Amino acid sequence: MNPILIFILFAAVAGVIAWLGHMANVKRREAMAAAAAALGLEFRPEKDRDLARDFQFMDKLNQGSNRYAYNILSGTFQDFPVKMFDYHYETHSTDSKGRRQTHHHHFSFFILMFPNLFPELKIGPEGFFSKIAQAIGLDDIDFESHEFSRQFCVRSKDKKFAYDFCNARMIEYLLDHPRLTIEVEHHAMAVCASGKIEPERIRPGLEQLVELRSRMPAYLFTENS
Repeated sequence: MNPILIFILFAAVAGVIAWLGHMANVKRREAMAAAAAALGLEFRPEKDRDLARDFQFMDKLNQGSNRYAYNILSGTFQDFPVKMFDYHYETHSTDSKGRRQTHHHHFSFFILMFPNLFPELKIGPEGFFSKIAQAIGLDDIDFESHEFSRQFCVRSKDKKFAYDFCNARMIEYLLDHPRLTIEVEHHAMAVCASGKIEPERIRPGLEQLVELRSRMPAYLFTENS
């Protein structure tokens, strides 16, 4: 086949793929805007490169380059201040031929804000936080529930807070959701999900935040007030 025709064909295919991707993003953005309206939340689709500064304790918000939040929902859900947003960052590598490659990473974050300040706490499937936590001096904390300790890695410099947070009711919930990752520090609790969250999962994600908050002992909020 004529090389020029091959080039035109590949260019046409690439154009169609790009257009389909763009239309999918537009459709998803519209669905997220509708979900935000139904929940009484504000929706901002544009990129925000400053939002991550408010939540720098979250590991994923401090990785890579070209970092920004987008499709941001914020407001009050079931009487709690919340945020939800998509997040993007880039990493780079070099292939066997010395060519630089760019890798795009996408995550979704659900965040519930506290009126109190809390120490750093990371909870995730065993191995999820291990390398990062060891690098910053956070020890893996063991619990009486051997099943919980086997499935989850819990790290904090404040063991009392870790034990208070991971009480029996919280452990029961986490064992029922073995892929859940939670980060707590300062004024916020965050749940991170890989990839872009589907619009229909926004409400369940926010409800999960409220459920986690309900399993935190009330005295944590009086001791730290």
